[in-house]
Amino acid sequence: MSIDAVIPEPGRQIETVDELSPEQAEAVLGMLREAARADGMQAVSEQGRLQLRGGKREGVRHLLLTVGGELIGYAQLEDTDPVEAPAAELVVHPAHRGRGHGRALGSALLGASGKRLRVWAHGGKSAARHLAQVLGLTLFRELRQLRRPLSPMDIPEPVFPAGVTVRSFVPGQDDAAWLAVNAAAFAHHPEQGSVTQRDLDDRKAEPWFDPKGFFLAERDGELIGFHWTKVHAEEQLGEVYVVGIRPDAQGGGLGKALTAIGLRYLAAQGVPTAMLYVDADNTAALRVYAGLGFVTHEVDLMYRTES
Repeated sequence: MSIDAVIPEPGRQIETVDELSPEQAEAVLGMLREAARADGMQAVSEQGRLQLRGGKREGVRHLLLTVGGELIGYAQLEDTDPVEAPAAELVVHPAHRGRGHGRALGSALLGASGKRLRVWAHGGKSAARHLAQVLGLTLFRELRQLRRPLSPMDIPEPVFPAGVTVRSFVPGQDDAAWLAVNAAAFAHHPEQGSVTQRDLDDRKAEPWFDPKGFFLAERDGELIGFHWTKVHAEEQLGEVYVVGIRPDAQGGGLGKALTAIGLRYLAAQGVPTAMLYVDADNTAALRVYAGLGFVTHEVDLMYRTES
């Protein structure tokens, strides 16, 4: 089926803007909450949700789909990677699905990106897979969400390499050093490696941010690794949010020890389950996490254009 064969809907309009007004941002967030209740997961990533507010962001565009003035669809296009095609996420209000709105948004994204596009399908739902096929996109990345129970806590006390000490993150004091180590540890990761001070500030301003659960490993006064945990209070989940090791400190068991100290911390917060995200082709990390009792809970799929 041609991507141009969008089912007509009287009054449908798609507006593309560089920034959302506070009212528009709240309307999108409200729709995302409705979609999450219906789907059991978020349609737009944490980074995408943070980028809804706070004014214009370089390389980020917002597509608002309305029918008769009512917001029923949203897409975000981020063109910040110097190599990869622009990345997108999209959602249609649960009460308005099956009318071609997703295809209309997808076609608009293809047009806005010059037909160089990557699109996330969170949860790998069949409808999202079908839309990717209709848009002519092919699967190229699988991100797995792993989970494990935190009770009973069977993670042994972590053993750190010689000369390594661990302390908690101090906002403001540790920002620059953490950003440098994060960039080095994730130099080849399309999202995590490009985190900026503004991205860090966004997260520090969130209600869930707790520096006590943000562990830094140092050797000779230099930051060499970290484990940032996150508690999802409403869902009663603890997250291995991100574990990063400076390249010259990898291979000595530091990652496993940092993961263990974070899991023990999350268990002490009283959440029953831990989760994390890992790319399906990261076999080394998958082995470590399997050894720590994690199993696959769900998958997010990313599709892209062939060109």
